[in-house]
Amino acid sequence: MDFSLGEELEAVRDLAREIFTDRTSPERLRTVETSPTRVDEGLWSDLADAGLLGAALPEDVGGAGLGPAGLGVLLTEQGRRTAPVPLWSALVAALAVAEHGDARQRALLPSLAAGTARLALALEEFGPADPVAPDTVAVRAPADAPPWRLTGHKAAVPGPVGAGHVLVSATTGDGAGLFLVAADAAGVSWEHAETTSHELGGHLTLDGAPAEAVGIPGRGAVERTLRQARTALAALQLGVTEGALGHAVEHLREREQFGRPLATFQAVQHQLADCYIDIDALRVTTWHAMDTLSDTGATDAERESAALVAKWWAAEAGLTTVHRVQHLHGGIGVDTDHPVHRHFLWGRQIAATLGGAQAQLAGLGDVLARTAVTS
Repeated sequence: MDFSLGEELEAVRDLAREIFTDRTSPERLRTVETSPTRVDEGLWSDLADAGLLGAALPEDVGGAGLGPAGLGVLLTEQGRRTAPVPLWSALVAALAVAEHGDARQRALLPSLAAGTARLALALEEFGPADPVAPDTVAVRAPADAPPWRLTGHKAAVPGPVGAGHVLVSATTGDGAGLFLVAADAAGVSWEHAETTSHELGGHLTLDGAPAEAVGIPGRGAVERTLRQARTALAALQLGVTEGALGHAVEHLREREQFGRPLATFQAVQHQLADCYIDIDALRVTTWHAMDTLSDTGATDAERESAALVAKWWAAEAGLTTVHRVQHLHGGIGVDTDHPVHRHFLWGRQIAATLGGAQAQLAGLGDVLARTAVTS
């Protein structure tokens, strides 16, 4: 399978790499991480001005129409520089609205592409709740009110700061569905949540909050959004691990012990080789998942399996890689001001989001079992 980038995706990659490299100096990252919002609003505006926030969105809402591949390229470059902007959650939510929303809901998307609005994505809950079957409940509202009311809790919602609306998964009598809720609506309350990666998330409580259904509940919108989210996280982790390995190579090339560069020691080379193999596997499975998501001939089981496999590599190999790289830096690796420590924190955060490696294997087992029964 050929995963080489075409001209459009290469242009997105090169432009994103230039912007992220220029806007993520260690000093700037430290400033953002100690700010009240933990979001680099200037970088967000720069990405919008360059047309990158709309790269994955359909053309009829102000985007470039590059779909999951466009999002994947952008997220990989973000991860390489650990740039503090809520891209994956905002853009996965936007793609879900673009696919499932009505004309009025889709009218929100040009503002997102322009950088003047943001969406947050609330898919996870406390405890062992399966993201496909959320404990948050949606019930029909009276005829003179917004059509749905949501009640429940969402855990560590990424990127709530500056988001005007939240895309929430909830269970109805017909199955799970996606719902659009104003972030400041009646019945909505937030509790700030510090995350491993220094991002400021939010625990969301819904108490009869008014909402609009995005698509028809029970028709697979939640499942498709989860596939896109898992693939997006894998792409982000790919960039994080590539950036971490780059720091290790630079460090080991310059650092000497017993009069020799550390990079010449066999044990160190073995560690680097293991990192390279894991990253390459993550790259292949991530691009396979993105390709499968866009393949109109693929079955839902094939799309689900590809996304779960990519997220497993992001969780298992991604976490192993950032651990190895931090170890290869010695005492410098635990210095919270060193760039490699930031990659370590991001790697841990991504690995656990939407479930760790064992959760992905359990989900993959369920898909394979269902496929075996129906075949």
